[in-house]
Amino acid sequence: MQINCLDKISKTKLNEIKKMVGEAFVTNELFHEFGAIEERKELVIKYMDIYTDYVYESKALYVTEDNRAVIGFIHNKKAPVVPQLKMLVRLLKAVPYKTLKRYMSHIKQITDSNKQYASKPHIDILFVCVDKQYQGKGYARQLVEFAKSYADKEKVPLLFDTDMKQYAQIYQHYGCELYNHKTASNGVTRYNLVWKAE
Repeated sequence: MQINCLDKISKTKLNEIKKMVGEAFVTNELFHEFGAIEERKELVIKYMDIYTDYVYESKALYVTEDNRAVIGFIHNKKAPVVPQLKMLVRLLKAVPYKTLKRYMSHIKQITDSNKQYASKPHIDILFVCVDKQYQGKGYARQLVEFAKSYADKEKVPLLFDTDMKQYAQIYQHYGCELYNHKTASNGVTRYNLVWKAE
């Protein structure tokens, strides 16, 4: 299956991708501070809409030819600054300040858990998302293999950070090493995994 970097796409298609990503992240433990699952749904979808725009504008969004699965990844030394700043401004407007402050406080507690590799050149996996109707058909594995090939060419490790234990286990199944995990005071655990280029 062909996987391509999205650099030009219609607004309609991009919105479909953003909706798919948003809905996939509603149950993610990362958004614990946004409330119970039903309560946080709208806010998480809004957050991931903004985040997906950032990934797209950074030319870091890759999609399968049938648009059923996407992956975001970026070389830490090549990440553009302007899309990041735009994302932060939009998040400050979209997410209630108190919620965002609590969220960022807990994120800060677990973000340094990957410093073993993050201080050196590497590729960050920003997200992996498969349309709900197409899960279990090998899409995620193909996306991860594609990212591995990219990391291999760049001769840098591929870093995965997830707040979901079952995703950490899936990435381990795909050949990644779980090298650290850290739990924030709100009970959310960050799992850090690496795939090392040969």
